[in-house]
Amino acid sequence: MDPVIIVGGGPVGLALALALAAQKVPSVVLDEGPGKDEPRPARTVVLRSDTAGLVERLGCATVRDEGCRWVGWRSRRRKQEVRHLPLGGDEGVTPPLHLPQHALTRGLRDAVAGQELIQVVTHGRLDSIEQDASGITAHTRGPDSTWWRGSYLVGCDGARSTVRKLLGVRFPGRTAVERHAVAALRVELPWPDEALLHRQPPWRGSEEVTARPLPDGVWRLDWLLPPRGDLVTPDALVTRVRETLGGWCGETPPYELLDTGVYTLHHRLARRWRVGRAFLAGDAAHLLGALGTQGLDEGLRDADNLAWKLAHAWHHGPAETLLDSYQTERRSAVAARLRAADQSLPALRGGGGLRAYLPGSTRGHDALLTDGHLGLGPLGAPPAYPHSPLAPAPARGHTTVGTATGAPVEDVRVTAPDGTTVMLRDRLGGGRLLVVLVAPGTGVWDRRHWMSAGVMPRLAAAVEALPVRAELLVTEAYPDAAAHTVLLVRPDGHLVAAFNGVLPDELHEAADAARGGAPAPTDERKENAPTADVN
Repeated sequence: MDPVIIVGGGPVGLALALALAAQKVPSVVLDEGPGKDEPRPARTVVLRSDTAGLVERLGCATVRDEGCRWVGWRSRRRKQEVRHLPLGGDEGVTPPLHLPQHALTRGLRDAVAGQELIQVVTHGRLDSIEQDASGITAHTRGPDSTWWRGSYLVGCDGARSTVRKLLGVRFPGRTAVERHAVAALRVELPWPDEALLHRQPPWRGSEEVTARPLPDGVWRLDWLLPPRGDLVTPDALVTRVRETLGGWCGETPPYELLDTGVYTLHHRLARRWRVGRAFLAGDAAHLLGALGTQGLDEGLRDADNLAWKLAHAWHHGPAETLLDSYQTERRSAVAARLRAADQSLPALRGGGGLRAYLPGSTRGHDALLTDGHLGLGPLGAPPAYPHSPLAPAPARGHTTVGTATGAPVEDVRVTAPDGTTVMLRDRLGGGRLLVVLVAPGTGVWDRRHWMSAGVMPRLAAAVEALPVRAELLVTEAYPDAAAHTVLLVRPDGHLVAAFNGVLPDELHEAADAARGGAPAPTDERKENAPTADVN
């Protein structure tokens, strides 16, 4: 089989290549640039906890070594503190991870460098794509003009995606939804390691300011700008910095200005995310970012969702339902995120919209913004896929647990039959389904005899008979799950179904649905394969 061609050497493309390599699928990354990024401290990313865990599992050390997890979140309006939310701990909200984007990209590049299955090609600009029944061909121009042959192609080449344009996919949406002036500076603020959202501060210059800590005493400050305001000059930005720091600290403290910028945020969504053997991911498929929503976080979710499906198709032959489910699931999830942001903007930025639901509620508005920044609620919570084409048909043996069908599973501690004890999410990413038995009291089992204890022999036999690879795990408890409940979990951590006991036939049917059904015979695949020649 030919490798998967990935167009774009940014975080999403690199993460996809690493996720495929973890499932023994080779890839070629076509990077139009030189293969390295200049440090820009003011260009940072916020990753939700599960996405940060994904990137760390892929081998990116910088999320651990160069990221900052906030210990609290403060909301202020004018001179009054509206909310103080501790983050972390057993009962607190799990904090997101904040780090410079160049550090994330560097960590992913370092991980890629250690992978034999990944080839990175720099300074090559894509200019044509051709598809046929057995694969896809891409041509790059540059110093070494080359034709590349692949099994599939994924455009991770950003907002101005060449892949999207060559495929003729429309990219409608809204322009200049928000504008922000941004500064990265080293300074001491009154709330170490806590992030701040300050609306309508008592000094002039901005309706909204956020301060979010980074490691080594560095902070990123964002000022909301009028959508079509004047240009922000360097002198004007320095004035904003001094007035803001003085407003928070009583007088302007010593600071070191490291980087500045002005960012315009757009909301766009590609009409199609799959055209035959070509796919779109990341900013090539969607743009978002207003109200704290995180476009790169969503792009990494694209990579996680698509990788196991491409890997299954690469190893076993394409099941069209499985490959189509990428667009169905991810486009619907991002569309819901964009819809929530667009509906919230009028209420939060002046009049209309959600005022019907939050009549004059300052705390409600602040809570909505907090959700976006912390990864909660419709603006930020991890997506669920309740209407996925991979969902099994309802069956009498299905039961409900604390996780809805199609939602990400809780990260509980699990034990494998060999005695290895880890967190559940640590077992994700291998391209296999996970079968988790809820068995209270298993902590005292003699691990040498696990496979012969209780319901384990019958469950182990059922797992062995599944139509796809699966790993059997045991946990002492899962939210709202009764003893002997069996969970079936997808390779990307979403719940396929929960069963009220060991039910081999229903488990088999659910696993078959999760893979999109049996792959079509080779002759049928060739007959039905879409063909495109785009130049």
